[in-house]
Amino acid sequence: MVSSVAKSNLARLRSFCFLNSVFRFRSLLRLTWLLITICYLTSQSLADDGDFMEEFLKREYSLVKPYRGLGFSSSSQWDLMGTAMVTPDHVRLTPDLQSRQGAVWSRIPLLLQDWELRVQFKIHGQGKKNLNGDGLAIWLTRDRMKNGPVFGNMNHFCGLGIFVDTYPNDDKTHDRTFPYISVMLGNGTLSYDHDRDGRSTELGGCTVMARNSVYDNFFLVRYSKNRLTLMVDIDGKQEWRECADITGVRLPTGYFLGASSATGDLSDNHDIISMKLYELTVERTPQEVEEGEVVAIPRVDNMEQFQVEVEEEGMSGVQLFFTILFTVLGLIVLGVVGLIVYGRWKENKRKRFY
Repeated sequence: MVSSVAKSNLARLRSFCFLNSVFRFRSLLRLTWLLITICYLTSQSLADDGDFMEEFLKREYSLVKPYRGLGFSSSSQWDLMGTAMVTPDHVRLTPDLQSRQGAVWSRIPLLLQDWELRVQFKIHGQGKKNLNGDGLAIWLTRDRMKNGPVFGNMNHFCGLGIFVDTYPNDDKTHDRTFPYISVMLGNGTLSYDHDRDGRSTELGGCTVMARNSVYDNFFLVRYSKNRLTLMVDIDGKQEWRECADITGVRLPTGYFLGASSATGDLSDNHDIISMKLYELTVERTPQEVEEGEVVAIPRVDNMEQFQVEVEEEGMSGVQLFFTILFTVLGLIVLGVVGLIVYGRWKENKRKRFY
């Protein structure tokens, strides 16, 4: 009897151990599949982000709260210019007043090869739609602290300009809705055409309904492996929406970050809340490293607008009128002279017969 009970218990124990091992195997299998799935999704996410491994906030290039000593302290890394002023909540480039220009510029040249700039801004004012202006710009340029007609900065700039344009100067063209954000790359000879809202030199852009918005307004500029991406977040969804993607962009290092704004007959408050610069750690193949070049002048591969052409100006209406008038008078004079010569020749010929 004891022997049979012992055998029964032993069989139960073996069965329990077997079931336990099967349960552990299934759990381990599920855990393995879960880890494989997580690794796959993570690798896909990294691949979609353009091989970006890590990003680091570089405070020496960033403009963030609190703005201690901004523009006044020798230890500050930024300078103010024009009507720009500092408040606890933002840097106001221009107030809602006519004919103002203001800017803030970094004192430290940007030496990073791969980077991402995230800008939080605000544009607001009392004017009605299309009765406000003119907008603001974010810069990465060779020259800094220069006044001018391009959103408060110099024309014929050398470097990168991101323009948030709030007023349609070219009202005959209805191919876009304002406010409009666009990208331009200047090589020192290109001119921003203010009357046509920069269409002739624009590399890409999109509409951003950012004026008097109830949401926080952001845009992102990412530059890596000669690729420039512009993304926006202005509708409160906290999601980046692609605005422009430009390949073959060649930007030098050692340029300065800045932000500027200008008002004319129309005005708005133009505020910069933050400019955060991140260094991107990007994997490069040995071939990419070998093919790397030192860029002296900004350019875009295979872009015709970087081939400066001199076009001959056509004649005006007044010039055309006088040209035709003098041509007709010249023909009349030649005709009269011809008739006089022919009359004298005929008279001389008649005298020979006498």
